[in-house]
Amino acid sequence: MLIDLESIKAKHIHPILTQTVIPRPVAWVLSRNPGDDYNLAPYSFFTVVTGKPPILMVSIGKKPGDSTFKDTRVNIEARKQFVVHIGSQSHAQAMTESSRHLDHGQSELDRLDMKLVQEEGWPMPRVEGCMVALYCELREVIEMGDTPQSLVFGNIKQVFVDDKVASINDQGRFIIDAKGIDPISRLGGSEYGTLGDILSVPRPD
Repeated sequence: MLIDLESIKAKHIHPILTQTVIPRPVAWVLSRNPGDDYNLAPYSFFTVVTGKPPILMVSIGKKPGDSTFKDTRVNIEARKQFVVHIGSQSHAQAMTESSRHLDHGQSELDRLDMKLVQEEGWPMPRVEGCMVALYCELREVIEMGDTPQSLVFGNIKQVFVDDKVASINDQGRFIIDAKGIDPISRLGGSEYGTLGDILSVPRPD
């Protein structure tokens, strides 16, 4: 089957992309609401972009119905700091629930049995129980596409990794246990993926 994307309706393109570009890591983004509580929402159009300086990108769509900007973009633009979490398999239900569309300023955390942890030296907390949290500061927002999507670029300032999955080898390199993180990834529709077997293939010199 060869699918010509220019010959089909736009509404049919998105599910093709989300079912073929798999698995996709999920950015579980915590941002600060106007009332000083927090918004928590998952985004799977997400990746790291550069290592020097360390930058990540989260692509954020608009709200269905009224096509206004989602709270995550609004909050990040207004207050600059945000925290990207890598959720584990145990977070699948909570992560899905946090994708529910709420009125601006309503906190998803009010509906979830999750707590926040404040780290010294950063203005925002992280979600307790997530093995990885990337503390970010807004770099820029670029709009792309017909809708459009908001490409939010963040400078990664600090990285939290749970001690249970992190170590340092004799060469001073950080070693992080992927299976210990047990990350959940996005597939198409309502499906998520987990790591399963991990293959180790030496890279060429």
